[in-house]
This record gives sequence, C-alpha cells and structure tokens, in this order.
Amino acid sequence: SDLGFNLLATRGTAQFLEQGGVSLRTVYKVKEGRPHVVDSIKNGEVQMVINTVGDKIAQEDSYLLRRTTLNQNIPYFTTIAGARAAVWAIEANLKGRSGVKALQDYHREIQKSN
Repeated sequence: SDLGFNLLATRGTAQFLEQGGVSLRTVYKVKEGRPHVVDSIKNGEVQMVINTVGDKIAQEDSYLLRRTTLNQNIPYFTTIAGARAAVWAIEANLKGRSGVKALQDYHREIQKSN
C-alpha cells in the first residue's frame, strides 16, 4: 500500500497483515460466499495475485484462482520470495531505479534485507 496500491486479502491473510499495520480490504475465499476473490479479479480490481496455499479449502480455491488470473493475464505468485521480488521491482520502476542487474546482485540485496 506504500506504493499506492489497494490491497485485498482473504480473512486469514488479512488478520496477519493487519497485525503488521497493513491497511487492506478483506474478501471472501470462493467457498465462503460472494463477492469473493475471483469476482474481484473478474471485476478488474486485481492487478497481481500472491497465493500461498495452506489448507484443503485453500487448495480447492487455488485452482479457480490460477485459472482466472491466467485468463485475465494477471501476474500470479505462489511464494513470498517471488512476490517480494516482484514488489521490489515495481518499487524500483516507480522510483526510476529500474535497470539491468545480475541475478546474483539481487540475491545479495535480498540477503542483506533479511
């Protein structure tokens, strides 16, 4: 949200992020009712998806979520590391710091920030 994006999250993720002070809007998982996360994607409210699958219900939702993001041509990340790298790239681009770097340089930066 510091980069000017509005964040959506399902209940468990929302609770976790809100404890860290992240402001967001909570949406339902597919099995929880409507409007749900896939509706939000189809309505054009989502530009990037981070989906780390946990329980059985999340795995079932994950298939529909993946298919919908693929059909809508939306970037989809299944790991926190991948999502973090994407967010860093977006931030660098917005701040005019994008450019070509060796993958090893990015890896060193990630190690320093952890």
